[in-house]
Amino acid sequence: MAIIKKTELKKMDEASIKSKLTDLQRQMIKINSQISTRTIPENPGRVKEIKRTIAKLKTRLSQIKKAGNKISLEVKQK
Repeated sequence: MAIIKKTELKKMDEASIKSKLTDLQRQMIKINSQISTRTIPENPGRVKEIKRTIAKLKTRLSQIKKAGNKISLEVKQK
């Protein structure tokens, strides 16, 4: 029950990944505030799911940046 499937993640560009990342981070802030006030979140299992998705998005974002750096280095060398 993933928030974003792997195929969808591979198709996303950098801007859409960043927007989804900020959206999930806002959701995480809301959930963390509920936990800190000792109220039970609506869906406690979603916390783990959001954390994993944030990690996947950050990983994919760094992969995109590294791929961009390799391309720019190859252009400079030629």
